[in-house]
Amino acid sequence: MRLLLARTLGSLEDTRALAREVLPLLPPGAVVALEGPLGAGKTTLVRFLAEALGFRGRVTSPTYTLIHTYPTPEGLLVHADLYRLPDPQSLLPQLLAAEEEARLTLVEWGDPEALGAGFLLRLRPEGEVRRAELWELHPGEQEGV
Repeated sequence: MRLLLARTLGSLEDTRALAREVLPLLPPGAVVALEGPLGAGKTTLVRFLAEALGFRGRVTSPTYTLIHTYPTPEGLLVHADLYRLPDPQSLLPQLLAAEEEARLTLVEWGDPEALGAGFLLRLRPEGEVRRAELWELHPGEQEGV
């Protein structure tokens, strides 16, 4: 694992700025595991990533629907939440199908290895602020090799 970015977030504007900063680090088709406790701001970050990709609609948590897709000028943003599933592997076929057209796939509460994620975005509350870290899970590995 290699740390690509670490930031302290004290406001919504900080989170919006993080989304704009993170997006260029994620190649088209990237799968990102989102990690953090309930209320850490995972869905808020997804909303700002969707905004940075050009989506102008409402972004909500997929806790009950499991997968939301948002069309953007750069391609689909796929947002999944595996929190309620006793067996998150059961959703993998639908998630993989959605990923095929995705510019970016973001998955809350999933095992990064099982998802085939290339990145981990960790959000941790620290008192009044949040700590955000973007990790590349397999640096130096090339696709198709």
